[in-house]
Amino acid sequence: MQGLHLTADLRGCPPGLPAMTDPAALRALCVSAVAHAGLHAVGELFHRFQPAPGQPEDSAGVTGVVLLAESHLAVHTWPELAAVTLDVYVCNLGQDNSARAEALMATLQQAFEATETEGHRLQRGGLCLAPPS
Repeated sequence: MQGLHLTADLRGCPPGLPAMTDPAALRALCVSAVAHAGLHAVGELFHRFQPAPGQPEDSAGVTGVVLLAESHLAVHTWPELAAVTLDVYVCNLGQDNSARAEALMATLQQAFEATETEGHRLQRGGLCLAPPS
């Protein structure tokens, strides 16, 4: 399967951003960014973790996944570290979705206002095996 896999590690993200600690805010951001990029959500799950002992209730991070017709988006926030990791993978079966993946990643990176970003780009599926006969 031909596809593009993008990852980004964001540092220096303002911990007070709603999407850092609120599953509903992260969901709204992700679903909107997916639609804006021209990709198609087919399912989702968002989960807020419990805060560390002695920490405020709203200090815990959130993990979110949006299943896409084209593959997936995963976001993990660590407000206590002012960090976020992003993972966007799209298949290119039938059409090249690479520009859509890049647009989705750019929207999310901008939304988290990171002071430092480390990104990686991996072309997947270079070896296509023949289907079993």
